[in-house]
Amino acid sequence: MARVTEHGGGVWSLEVPIPDNPLGHTLVHVLDTGRGPVLVDTGWDDPASWAALADGLAALGLAVADVHGVVVTHHHPDHHGLSGRVREASGAWIAMHAADIAVVRRTREARPGAWLDYLTGKLAAAGAPEEHLAPLLAARESGRMRTLPGLRAALPDREIAPGELLDLAGRRLRAVWTPGHTPGHVCLHLEEDHPANLPGRGRLFSGDHLLPGISPHVGLYEDPEDSTVTDPLGDYLDSLERIGRLGAAEVLPAHQHAFTDAPARVRELLAHHEERLTGLLALLAAPLTPWQLAERMEWNRPWDEIPYGSRNIAVSEAEAHLRRLVKLGRAEAVPGSDPVAYVAVGRPGE
Repeated sequence: MARVTEHGGGVWSLEVPIPDNPLGHTLVHVLDTGRGPVLVDTGWDDPASWAALADGLAALGLAVADVHGVVVTHHHPDHHGLSGRVREASGAWIAMHAADIAVVRRTREARPGAWLDYLTGKLAAAGAPEEHLAPLLAARESGRMRTLPGLRAALPDREIAPGELLDLAGRRLRAVWTPGHTPGHVCLHLEEDHPANLPGRGRLFSGDHLLPGISPHVGLYEDPEDSTVTDPLGDYLDSLERIGRLGAAEVLPAHQHAFTDAPARVRELLAHHEERLTGLLALLAAPLTPWQLAERMEWNRPWDEIPYGSRNIAVSEAEAHLRRLVKLGRAEAVPGSDPVAYVAVGRPGE
């Protein structure tokens, strides 16, 4: 039976499990509206997760077939995974920011093996050793690509516009675009008095953007056909400050637990990232490739214990940090290096 938490004012959260993941579960939020329940995220596409979602709704006297709409904070499979099944069972609409819809569409339409080609090329350019690339090359040659979550994710049928007041009968839910964790991540500001009269401005469904005890992954999500150099970490930090200024009375995140004092948590995260960037500059006293930098960065376990797939995510995060340092003028690429290595540069006047 799914654990259900009542947050008051017609809002509940359901714990929907994520298989084989230390996060444990996604908090799917249920929002009562004049046209029926609306879900904020849906959870991972897995039989146990589907059963937990259905059980949680049943505990509220609802069925999946009653769902009126699904608002997806971002395209990751632990948030968007079950959206398609919910739509099939209920006829509900699915809404997502255009930037993440583009990622879903691109993933669905890619030719077989395109993702492997892109990942292999990116990792080689980042300085990954041959032994790390070998399994990817073997999978590409064999034509047998391991099924990855999200390759056939449901295509949303509504776009969420930044600043939009969503069309929810009897509720004031405003979209706040918070790129960084993904290009189209949105938080959702419930612009209504807090049911327990906590001081502040309403409640915030924060997805993965603002979590009480975790700093979310910020990596690269790039269109292989687009040469634009993005700065996802810069986007994330700017988005954090924007959320801090909202002054929500309570934050309802997609993982862990609800919490108050969003501005304090924002300040902690901003300080954490500034400290981390400063630490990376020390590592870049000598030239390093993104792979070499990732090997030396602090993670939740030693590099030798990080699983194969998680190393790819770590390298993407290292690249996002390098992009930020280059944009700030605090690091630069070493001319002629192949794969490209980066080195710290002194601040102006130093």
